Amino acid sequence: MTAPSQHTILICSGKGGVGKTTLTANLGIALASQGVRTAVLDADFGLRNLDLLLGLENRIVYTAQEVLAGSCRLEQAMVKHKQEPNLSLLPAGNPRMLDWLKPEDMQKIVEMIKPHFDVILIDAPAGIEDGFKNAAAAAEEAIIVTTPEVSAVRDADRVIGLLNTRGINPIQLVLNRVRPKMMANQEMLGISDVTDILALPLIGLVLEDEQVIVSTNRGEPLTLGNGKSPAAIAYRNVAKRLMGEQIPLPDPNQLHKGLRAKVRQLMQTKIF
Repeated sequence: MTAPSQHTILICSGKGGVGKTTLTANLGIALASQGVRTAVLDADFGLRNLDLLLGLENRIVYTAQEVLAGSCRLEQAMVKHKQEPNLSLLPAGNPRMLDWLKPEDMQKIVEMIKPHFDVILIDAPAGIEDGFKNAAAAAEEAIIVTTPEVSAVRDADRVIGLLNTRGINPIQLVLNRVRPKMMANQEMLGISDVTDILALPLIGLVLEDEQVIVSTNRGEPLTLGNGKSPAAIAYRNVAKRLMGEQIPLPDPNQLHKGLRAKVRQLMQTKIF
């Protein structure tokens, strides 16, 4: 599969810890596995973690800082993933870059990357401070990541307002760490609650999956290989939807009903 056109996509959230960087890593791998030339740019200069999640931390020699300073060529700083050669990472620089980095610096970096890739994913720092504003300056599209929690959704709404003022379009939504049982019991915001509040099209629905923690600790994204965990499937589907494939979103209520039906059937099975 090839990308229909170039995409420069900001992956962002209002609240920290909602799975934004995990989505960036898995989405990058999933796109690359489809044959899409993909660059992931770590724009979180204060707390860089994208290299860890991709298992590339030991291969970093140069960063965006050296590229901007002219100390190295872009090709020297881009770290190609060994298992997915269509994916390359441009690591974040030293946290001290936060003191002098400007929106035009981020724009310069992205303009340098564009000729070589179909999709650029920018992993923005959480919140709405200067780091986010710098990252957003270079983006044309955005994906908001949130969990079905009131505080996370409220913070996401503030970010959406800022993206709208910048003319970033489209802005799409990934709802992360969904627990169908809690939604069914009204112990967690429902999908329609979140989409009504944020007024964004839903491009991804990721169920709570303990394999996410395992893969993060190993530096091996779930979308690497043929993993079949719920989150891995969800991440791949987000990648396919980004590339224009029409893939229906799962219904958590139906998933919960299906689980209950399986348990009921198991309990009724006679053991001889």
